[in-house]
Amino acid sequence: MSVDAATALLAWYDVHHRVLPWRAAPGTAAPDPYRVWLSEVMLQQTTVAAVRAAFLRFTARWPTVADLAAVDDADLMAAWAGLGYYARARNLLACARTVVADHGGRFPDTEDGLRALPGVGAYTAAAIAAIAFGRRAVVVDANVERVVARLFAIDTPLPAARPAIRAATDVITPDQRAGDFAQAMMDLGSGICTVRAPACILCPLRPHCAAARAGDPARFPVKAAKTIRPERHGPIWWVERGTDVLLVRRPPRGLLGGMRALPTGDWTDAPVAQTPPIQADWHPVPGTVVHAFTHFRLTLTLFRAVVERDIAPEMGGTWWPRDALRAAGLPTLFAKAATLALETPR
Repeated sequence: MSVDAATALLAWYDVHHRVLPWRAAPGTAAPDPYRVWLSEVMLQQTTVAAVRAAFLRFTARWPTVADLAAVDDADLMAAWAGLGYYARARNLLACARTVVADHGGRFPDTEDGLRALPGVGAYTAAAIAAIAFGRRAVVVDANVERVVARLFAIDTPLPAARPAIRAATDVITPDQRAGDFAQAMMDLGSGICTVRAPACILCPLRPHCAAARAGDPARFPVKAAKTIRPERHGPIWWVERGTDVLLVRRPPRGLLGGMRALPTGDWTDAPVAQTPPIQADWHPVPGTVVHAFTHFRLTLTLFRAVVERDIAPEMGGTWWPRDALRAAGLPTLFAKAATLALETPR
């Protein structure tokens, strides 16, 4: 089945491949490894639709890995706003600087060499090796995982099924055109072998698919029972001075590390009264700011105060014009809080 499945899939991909700004068309020269790496980092836990505009913006501003390596940390973090999972942005910068400092601005062309770079895991290394360098590599993202689980009717629940899915992907990965094959699997999962209502009648792998023969492809991959997402609560502080609002920089490590933000208190399992960061006439803003992270759901209560004196130095922050907050690159959580504050009459 491995040869027949790969041949059928590649023939389909030659006609139906997605046109994406980081890709090279089938049969053309390999794409720039920098663009492949950048797109793969951006696409982690983010949709193609969201990444497309950000990728074009990044590559227009920083067209080479050397350009990116030279950027100021704060500028990079601001540009990353909206893509989420901000540790990726820190790793992005560390990786770019390592490629420039240790590899003369050229990405290693093997999985092992790529894995040694900051922030490059097994999947990303395999994807870059296959797509940018034509190496045979087993590339398994969420789309590939779904396609292969159905193709082989792997009924072990995730995440325990992942070793079997990877082994099955290895069986069908061809020695030639490994990069096109990986991208074809991604496109198939994105457009045809979808989570709900897969379009099996259009699928080039239908003759090889055990789940299609069983008549219930949407049952695969089998998901483990969902766990309840914990709740967290806390205050968020909106401090105005004239036409400006106080922004702080979050610690470099941890959630939303290094990003510009509004000051917050502790995030606790239950709502508790917390002491504001400064003495001022604080007023609660009606409504709450709710944001879902991967491992918990956060509800913040917004408090607003107006001050006359310059408290920025003691708060370790800076004053930012209220009407230019979009340019601050606030993470989504704090952008929601800013919207609530700005839309609520004082």
